[in-house]
Amino acid sequence: MASLSRPPRTAPRGEGRTAPPGEAGLLDAAIAVMAEHGYHGTSVREIAVRAGVSPAALYHHFPSKQQVLVTIMERGIEALLDRTRTALAAAGPDPVDRLRALVEVQVLFHLEDQRGTLLGTSELRALEEPVRGPHRAKRAEQQRMFDGVIADGVAAGVFGTPLPEEAARAIVVMCTGVAGWYSPRGRLSRAEVVRRYQRLALDMVGAQR
Repeated sequence: MASLSRPPRTAPRGEGRTAPPGEAGLLDAAIAVMAEHGYHGTSVREIAVRAGVSPAALYHHFPSKQQVLVTIMERGIEALLDRTRTALAAAGPDPVDRLRALVEVQVLFHLEDQRGTLLGTSELRALEEPVRGPHRAKRAEQQRMFDGVIADGVAAGVFGTPLPEEAARAIVVMCTGVAGWYSPRGRLSRAEVVRRYQRLALDMVGAQR
């Protein structure tokens, strides 16, 4: 998942370019380096070089490389949860509208920060306790919002799937997975990806349309 990356970033910065001062530039650089080499293959010095600062400047903001990862992943899941709750509050009571809203948020969020999403998915195992457990709980909360909407749709006779929990998990994985294949230079716009995935999700739950 959740996503499970940090909130939408500015455009990726290439090697040798100077990141803006402060946490944002350091996190941006960390995502870029960790996406290339993995958490365990990345050093604090490499992050600092990518950001155009000294290692001491990085330690001014973060006490360790682990805290850099924690900040990236925690900010990401909190932003995703906030956007999802907001979308559901605005969607109204109809299960079809609510599922469409969930899919839109899940797809767009993971398209806005593709490298951060992939990092959040691949490096969950690198999170250490006591952070890992609560972080997993937040991811589970995101999944439960999909579970609840689909269960409500089945109870109302709007969705016909006999496997609501499996459908909910599959939809979340499908929407999160856009980070791995989408290219803004391809033939599909983000809006078109959202429309197609909304249709796929409704087909998966057997929506009565």
